[in-house]
Amino acid sequence: MTTSIVQKYNVPGPRYTSYPTVPYWEEDKFHLEDWKSTLLQSFKESNTTEGISLYIHLPFCESLCTFCGCNKRITKRHEVEDPYITAVIKEWKLYCDLFPRKPIIKEIHLGGGTPTFFSPENLERLINGIFQYASRAENHEFSFEGHPNNTTKQHLQTLYDLGFRRVSFGVQDYSPKVQEAIHRIQPFHNVAKVTFWAKEIGYTSISHDLIFGLPFQTLTDVKDTIDKTKSLLPDRLAFYSYAHVPWIKGNGQRGFKDEDLPKDDEKRQLYEEGKIQLAKNGYHEIGMDHFALENDSMFTSFKEGKLHRNFMGYTASKTQLMIGLGVSSISDSWYSFAQNEKTIEDYYTHLAENQLPIFRGHVLTEEDLIIRKHILNLMCQFTTSWKEKALYFPELPMVLTSLEEMQEDDLLIIQDDTIVVTEKGKPFVRNICMAFDLRLIRKTPETKLFSMTI
Repeated sequence: MTTSIVQKYNVPGPRYTSYPTVPYWEEDKFHLEDWKSTLLQSFKESNTTEGISLYIHLPFCESLCTFCGCNKRITKRHEVEDPYITAVIKEWKLYCDLFPRKPIIKEIHLGGGTPTFFSPENLERLINGIFQYASRAENHEFSFEGHPNNTTKQHLQTLYDLGFRRVSFGVQDYSPKVQEAIHRIQPFHNVAKVTFWAKEIGYTSISHDLIFGLPFQTLTDVKDTIDKTKSLLPDRLAFYSYAHVPWIKGNGQRGFKDEDLPKDDEKRQLYEEGKIQLAKNGYHEIGMDHFALENDSMFTSFKEGKLHRNFMGYTASKTQLMIGLGVSSISDSWYSFAQNEKTIEDYYTHLAENQLPIFRGHVLTEEDLIIRKHILNLMCQFTTSWKEKALYFPELPMVLTSLEEMQEDDLLIIQDDTIVVTEKGKPFVRNICMAFDLRLIRKTPETKLFSMTI
């Protein structure tokens, strides 16, 4: 990959876990009744065929990792667990009271924050509370994020007994210098211990999250991290580009200087070398920044064209309706988005008044739905088409014209009614999606909103 190509396309851009992206939501046109209406529409269309997904945000962490841009609350006071679990179960009951029949849950993902901040007993109370009002889909997939430093064997066994079969451990990088810079001191033996426990208990999909582009990170660090990772042989990997967004309030990304970060080609080299090492060890590239062994459900899903992307990232199966529970969580009915209050205090206040704790959202237009499908196709399958008339939109000729330069750079192929991303173009898929992003095109951001694409 040439220097000029990386520098040319390394611009701020969305990661497209949704379209429209959150900064382009028309919040002034959104009302809670809109969300409830599309929620019920989607529930009726998909509950008995696909089931629904739940994302549950568990925000507490005992210490601040300075690479993290997630919503979190730093505390060592574990008495916060009980009222939070009670609140999430109450929020879920408010949703279930709206539904005409019992929801069937296909997916649950526990994210954070640090889900394993919570005791195994409280996590059990949470999941049992959810299933007071719902049933499990036959082929359900339940997953959670575990911090290797505080995930116990009891955490893993308790959640396994509740139906969880997938766990993701945040590794980031094994270099002591990098770990110190990001305030995530996490020895290899801690990761090895929880990984072996998960395998011993019977988890069928174990994932490690790695990040490239971290402060002080070198090529040697990436190679060493991947060497250690392959010795544990997780079933899938996320190998993310570090999103440097220090302007977001409260994300803690102030523990190092900008000049400590690998830039442009140096950063991209970390990914390219990592990808080579992963391929040598049997990992296949899936979508953007994800890799899986052939035995993993994500590999099967990608090969069968069933890979899906939502606010949880990539998932092996699609559900039309995803409900986010907990502070700051985002829900998706396919026809609209709704986000919960961002502070725990405001979240609790709404629930005390028996109201869904939603503070903003967006109802998708017909145009939004078309663009959303194209971006999903590109992000999940590296191709999209407008053979079906329903996927044509008036601005498509303009979009194709804007992509001609990328075609000249061998990043994609424009055929009669199809776009195919080339192998060379896969690292630039965010840039390709940006050409379809009509809201971004019509209104260029005046302030920093997005991390760099490369």
